[in-house]
Amino acid sequence: MSDPRALFDLTGKVACITGASSGLGRHAAFVLAAAGAQVVGVARRPDALDKMREQIGAGASAVTADIADRDAIKDIAQAVAAPFGAPDIVIHAAGLNTREAADDVTDEGWNATLAVNLSAPFFLSQALVPAMKAKGWGRIVNFASLQTTRAFPGGIAYGATKGAIGQLTRAMAQDWSPHGITANAIGPGFFPTELTAAVFDDADRAARNAAQTCIGRNGQMRDMDGPLLFLCSDASAYVTGQVLMVDGGFTAK
Repeated sequence: MSDPRALFDLTGKVACITGASSGLGRHAAFVLAAAGAQVVGVARRPDALDKMREQIGAGASAVTADIADRDAIKDIAQAVAAPFGAPDIVIHAAGLNTREAADDVTDEGWNATLAVNLSAPFFLSQALVPAMKAKGWGRIVNFASLQTTRAFPGGIAYGATKGAIGQLTRAMAQDWSPHGITANAIGPGFFPTELTAAVFDDADRAARNAAQTCIGRNGQMRDMDGPLLFLCSDASAYVTGQVLMVDGGFTAK
């Protein structure tokens, strides 16, 4: 019997990670690099990307770009492939939450949210999939949310995109998994990131959220390590079209 730990080894793989300048995207870059992958972070802030790249070392590169710019997607895909070759793995961790109530949603806020949270994961994946097909191996990891299945106040645009991510993930699996490309999504609970700063800045609110989980606490960055490695590696070869909730049981209660 082969060593089951080898299933999680990413040596020789190239990973593209959007939103890699902060939060869960940045964490994903370090996790995959530690597992042997060469990583290319994509985000709008060059200083933060440079810091990530320097801390990881020679196995990391960075592309400063706005993934919401649909016209730039092909150029982004080419730039991502330049340092180490075409990516085998793409993690769509970039996210935007305008936190506008339904009565206050603007065209600008709505369009910006859809562009980052929904359109970019599809069109960037579409641009990277041909190289994955040629290899017969690929991993697409979208980021879902608690709001994929339930509503939160002030989250109508964000929730709409995250609900759509669930279906996008299933549709990606339908079309691309016959070519060896799995498509799955991670649905984080409450983790301390820039996107959830408003939650964690309110100690009472953070405590209420923790109390709603089965485990009794909010997420810590290390809680994401196993799910990321599972969905990005050979360990999940027969898993596709799924949304894995990493929420301490928040959605189970």
